[in-house]
Order: sequence, then structure tokens, then C-alpha cells
Amino acid sequence: MTPQQQSTQAPLVVVSGPSGVGKSTVVARALQRDPRVWLSVSATTRAPRTGEQDGREYFFVDDAAFDQLVATDGLLEWAAFAGHRYGTPSAPVLERLAHGTPVLLEIEVQGARQVRERVPGALLVFLAPPSWDVLEARLSGRGTESPDAVARRLVAAQEELAAASEFDRVLVNADVEECAQALLDLVAAAFSSEGGT
Repeated sequence: MTPQQQSTQAPLVVVSGPSGVGKSTVVARALQRDPRVWLSVSATTRAPRTGEQDGREYFFVDDAAFDQLVATDGLLEWAAFAGHRYGTPSAPVLERLAHGTPVLLEIEVQGARQVRERVPGALLVFLAPPSWDVLEARLSGRGTESPDAVARRLVAAQEELAAASEFDRVLVNADVEECAQALLDLVAAAFSSEGGT
């Protein structure tokens, strides 16, 4: 069954935005507040960062395994970003939607565009920083990447910020708690409109 044929009983909510805007932090807080919402785990070809575990933050795969997922239409979306590939395995997402579980995807802008094509009913939410200076400070302060990698992410962030108008809703992440609650409110509204209980 293709995503276009899938009739969902629960909403698919895509959270996207520039690197460093706090997507992971906001989504994690939203999941703490409402564990009924399921977060899809993406596959990636990048190496794990310190403290990351396979199957928790990402499924860490090599290029050959990722190629196989692409070739077999096993990804709802995928994109290349900062020299690595990231993708959303489609089967677990469609399974949970069919069973009435609201699903969050935390993905890059490129991937969000693909989801819009494949699942027209998905709600696309763009997370924006309070200002460019705040975003730059967050990226530089991570300490997990080289200065060159940070510079590439800042260039990409400028392009991604320009894409905000393509999304259904824009949330400014000035306060994690408020932003997480606003995201849950959008999920609840989408669930209600999909006929969920």
C-alpha cells in the first residue's frame, strides 16, 4: 500500500526547520508531555555522536543499506544534508497511523517537501529561531562539529529559513516549554480534524 492509498485515522505531523533551531529539544519535551504521540526514528548514513544509540536517535546504516532502502521504496522521504543522507522508514509510520497513533516526523526541509508530495494530508510545522544571532550561537555552541561543518550548516540554515512560507504553521522557538505545548496543540487539532478520539 502506498502512502497515497493509506487512509489514516491519526495525523502525520512534520516538524522541520534549520539546524540548531531546537527541533530535537522541542520534540522531546512534547513527547514527555504526551507519550501517546509517536516519534519516527530516521535512518542516517552519518556516524553516531557521543551518547547516541542505534534505534533511539537514529538507525545508523552504511551507504549500501541506505541505497537498498531507496531502491525498494522503503523510505517515506530522504535527503542529503551536511554530507550525509537521512530518511524516514515508511512502514512503521504507516502502521502507527493506521492504528490511530499520531506520528511526528522530525526531518529536514527537503524531506518535508517530499512528505507533502506523498502524504498531502500531512501537517507541516516549521520551527523558527527567535533571531539569526540566536541560531548562530546555538550552532556554534554545540561543540559537536568542526568550524567548517558549522559554516556549512549556517549556509543551509539561510536557505531553510527562506522555506518557512511553504509550511502550514510556523512556531518560533523562543521558549522550549511554550513551543512544545504549541506543537502538541497543533497535533491535537490535526487529530480532531482527522476524526481521532
